[in-house]
Amino acid sequence: MRLLLLLSLLFSALPAVAQHRPYFVTYNDEMEEVGNLEINSYSVLGSPRSGNTFAGYQAELEYGATGWWSSALYLDGQSTANESTVFTGYRWENRFRLLPTQHLVNPVLYFEFAHINGANKSLREIVGHDVEKDQAEANQLRRPEVEKEVELKLILSSHAKGWNVSENFIAEKPLHNDPWEFGYAFGVSRPLSFVPSGSGCSFCKENIQLGVETYGGLGDSSQFGLRDTSHYLAPVISWRFAQNANARLSPGFGLNDQSHRMLLRFSFTYEIEQFGPKLARLFRSR
Repeated sequence: MRLLLLLSLLFSALPAVAQHRPYFVTYNDEMEEVGNLEINSYSVLGSPRSGNTFAGYQAELEYGATGWWSSALYLDGQSTANESTVFTGYRWENRFRLLPTQHLVNPVLYFEFAHINGANKSLREIVGHDVEKDQAEANQLRRPEVEKEVELKLILSSHAKGWNVSENFIAEKPLHNDPWEFGYAFGVSRPLSFVPSGSGCSFCKENIQLGVETYGGLGDSSQFGLRDTSHYLAPVISWRFAQNANARLSPGFGLNDQSHRMLLRFSFTYEIEQFGPKLARLFRSR
């Protein structure tokens, strides 16, 4: 009975979800509302020139713990044509907002611990010397490699006349003798309109955001710079098709020979308002 009540919380219709920015790689200063649970599914499709076509997957549960702290759990997997479908690990993400109110530049600190294997193809960021040929290696060769990593990001985000401009500086460290790896992401976006239509339509301009992001690797602490790194330019679109759900799409185009020719990303998000307090009341009532 308790399980049925919990499922009713997960899938009941709820009030409006925030209009999240359309980025896939770039983070901005928007945090999950306190007590809200966001369920996200991310996918990325790629086709290495010297390997098989693949689809990387992530399932995310993000919770707004406080007004300045959001935490998320990711479960990763992938399918590669002519090979196999494998679970590739998990990640625990935390974001900390440093300033309680809006400023010209809004800083956020990001910490992530990842326990994944070498077959991971989620490509949620590009760091170090991540290049196309890494995803061309066979699953049976890469899956036995266990990787434990910590990732740090400095997120800077600004808002002006409806535009959002966000910059991310990324540092990632495997928990063994490998060097620190570095990367970047930069995004700009804006809703098509800020004027409510009043008609409740799904395709109204205020429900659609457009933008562009660029991201790539900056080498590592042994060889910092652009040599043997990959870089992408990606238009992004977000559509809030229901009161508590939205979809995003982004074709990312490689900018050099080390990059995939294209990475197609898409996601679906469902937000449960005040999930934490509702769940607490459910268990207190038993």
